[in-house]
Amino acid sequence: MILDELPDDLGERVVALRALVAHHNERYHAEDAPEIPDADFDSLVAELRRLEADHPELADAQSPAQSVGAAPSSLFSPVTHAIRMLSLDNAFDDEEIRAWADRLARALGRDDVADLRFSVEPKVDGVAMSLTYVDGVLAQAATRGDGVTGEDVTANVATIRSVPDRLDDRRGPLPALLEVRGEVYLPSEDFALMNERLESSGAKTFVNPRNAAAGSLRQKDPAITATRPLAILTYQVGRIEGAPEGSALLASSHTAVLAAMADVGLPVSPDATCVTGIDEVIARSHELEAHRHDLSYEIDGVVIKLDDLALRDEAGTTSRAPRWALARKLPPEERTTTLVDIEVSIGRTGRATPYAVLEPVFVGGSTVTFATLHNQDQVALKDVRPGDTVIVHKAGDVIPEVVGPVVAKGRRRPAPWSFPTACPACGGALVRLEEESDTYCVNLDCAAQRDQRLSHFASRSAMDIEGLGEKVVERLTTAGLVADVADLYEIDAGRLAELEGMGELSAANLLGSIDASRAQPLSRLLVGLGIRHLGPIGARQVARSLGSLEALRAASVDELAAVDQIGPIIAESVVAFLVNPANQVVLDRLVALGLTTQEPMAVANGDGPGPLDGRIIVVTGAVSGFTRDGAQAAVEAAGGKATGSVSKKTWCVVVGEAPGASKITKAESLGIPMVSSEHFAELLATGELPDA
Repeated sequence: MILDELPDDLGERVVALRALVAHHNERYHAEDAPEIPDADFDSLVAELRRLEADHPELADAQSPAQSVGAAPSSLFSPVTHAIRMLSLDNAFDDEEIRAWADRLARALGRDDVADLRFSVEPKVDGVAMSLTYVDGVLAQAATRGDGVTGEDVTANVATIRSVPDRLDDRRGPLPALLEVRGEVYLPSEDFALMNERLESSGAKTFVNPRNAAAGSLRQKDPAITATRPLAILTYQVGRIEGAPEGSALLASSHTAVLAAMADVGLPVSPDATCVTGIDEVIARSHELEAHRHDLSYEIDGVVIKLDDLALRDEAGTTSRAPRWALARKLPPEERTTTLVDIEVSIGRTGRATPYAVLEPVFVGGSTVTFATLHNQDQVALKDVRPGDTVIVHKAGDVIPEVVGPVVAKGRRRPAPWSFPTACPACGGALVRLEEESDTYCVNLDCAAQRDQRLSHFASRSAMDIEGLGEKVVERLTTAGLVADVADLYEIDAGRLAELEGMGELSAANLLGSIDASRAQPLSRLLVGLGIRHLGPIGARQVARSLGSLEALRAASVDELAAVDQIGPIIAESVVAFLVNPANQVVLDRLVALGLTTQEPMAVANGDGPGPLDGRIIVVTGAVSGFTRDGAQAAVEAAGGKATGSVSKKTWCVVVGEAPGASKITKAESLGIPMVSSEHFAELLATGELPDA
């Protein structure tokens, strides 16, 4: 988007690009207050470098495209790096990685690099740091700055628990001087908790972990830094002097040096892997990309480094980056685009949710056209307006979200957006409930609510009726074939086949999926009914505890509130739903139509504990025959507890296809048994670990 706003004249465009890159470089590195996402900044730099390369007459040695980081601020004493801290060249796809490998081969005077070893490591999204140890004691910590001069932040870095103040000499004498480079970051969970605390106290929250880490490091009072849950991962030796002969820190390979750094107490990434040849490099980079959200820290790329240190010296460096290393940038999770409009959708409960209609933008691995805006208060708080340039965030499978506007000084903005007073679907009144941030359509006959209730009933987390998406539901209701969820099981096959876009085969497949859903357990039916406050976990707890729909309909609020993880609010909502006359009619029809009203492996009524009672299990990777939610539900149905992270309390880890590398590493380090997904069914049935 920003590139589209630059002048077309070549000379003017280069001048404008240099000014923009310099401005955003300063905002990012020196002020820790970026105005645009990293991916947009990368696009600006890439465009400037391309123009300067294609038009040498416009090149300038002082161009910000050739610089590293930004000049250090005046808040801290300057530190001159004895050996420059360089940046890394970027690649954005497999083809660019292979092109880099060809350039590296030429620099080494080789035909190819097929037999060479490479270290492939997560690129931690943090703040580059230099740590200097003199006789094993931390003497100085400095930011990268512009690569030549950084900032002395020793007092602040000394408060970081994972930074050793003294190196471990139990494996042998230490060097007289050891300087290592690393990345200071905020672990993802700690970042979320810190923002929650700041928000609850009324303080300003941080936009992302990287900015939080940078802002924490630049506190004049180290006591403030000490309250921030910073951590560090070191990734290479920058300088070493006075090392005893035979020191492992003088090893000839990067992998061996990393192991030696860990031996002296320096934290290194457990996810760094050494592979051979570019095909394995690319495969490992894809694996890290697939599991980027399984890591305990944010990453924005994958770093690829030649493992042989002698060959690194032979390959050399450019003015800003080593030729022997490359950063493969992952698909951006934040980009800017135009907010075309703000519209409102009506959910199954009548909740009116504003959402953004966007100029399509590629972010988080897919093209995004719509993004959530949550509620009326969030739109006002973010102050986004149709016509604005906005930042869009999407991480993996997370629903896209508008972060906020990019407001340029001096530019006139559109008028603020106002929340509508009438339902866009039925024209009924939209009412905001007292002490709530949500607004609702209060017309129970609203067609949008009806359609959303039906779509929810058919969704994967509920009755899992394949082929019954929102568009098909809309056709069914428009044709008068369906008005409530019980009607689905009485659809006339002939009329269904006559619907536009359906046909006999599609109709037969849909009716088959609907019929198969009768066998879904009670917990799925409860999810499908869309009872307010009762989610999938609560539904499983209720179904497992009471065992049948009949017992559930007879239960009191107190009895339901006593169920684990339920409580009075959910209990009151469930009972209110079940005693509603209209809902009772639908439930009676569902029972008569043959839907399952029992919960398999229920642990109520004296049946005793399940096979996995009280055991904590982590499922990682794809397990044949199960969705991710389905595998977790199966564990809980057997009495176990399914969690997403490995800890000392984990009983075992079920390993499916393409598992999370960090979870495997953590399980190995803690000695936790790992079970192949082939034995998952056996584990569920017996509660016993299979023989190795």
